[in-house]
Amino acid sequence: MTDGAGQSRLEGLTLTDLESGAAETVNAVALFVLIGAEPRTQWLPKAVRRDQSGFVVTGTDLLQGGQPDEQWPLRRLPMFLESSLPGVFAVGDVRHGSVKRVAAAVGEGSTAIRLVHDHLRGNRRGDGEPLTARFRGNGL
Repeated sequence: MTDGAGQSRLEGLTLTDLESGAAETVNAVALFVLIGAEPRTQWLPKAVRRDQSGFVVTGTDLLQGGQPDEQWPLRRLPMFLESSLPGVFAVGDVRHGSVKRVAAAVGEGSTAIRLVHDHLRGNRRGDGEPLTARFRGNGL
């Protein structure tokens, strides 16, 4: 969509083919914006786990049988919205399993700020220390 038109409400949309540049105007009374169909996460380091479509895997989705895999370096479990790289959080459309809605992304963003504070506070207490073989053997 490259344009919208109407007097006191939406009445039409101009749709433009991005490859050919051809434009067509169609009647419309409503518009639903879907963002996030392509995560565009290829720039992230390999340490940030992504699903087969490229969305960032976070929180409990990182667990297998209730436990993090051997690459998770901390004593604690991954927090909600936390990626496989401790202290790196993903929110909104880029996150695996998200609902792909603007309001949800905004809410997750505000939640992530709190989680960053918790992560930083945990590191000061030592909760960010690497897992030891003994600790892992006893379960988390």
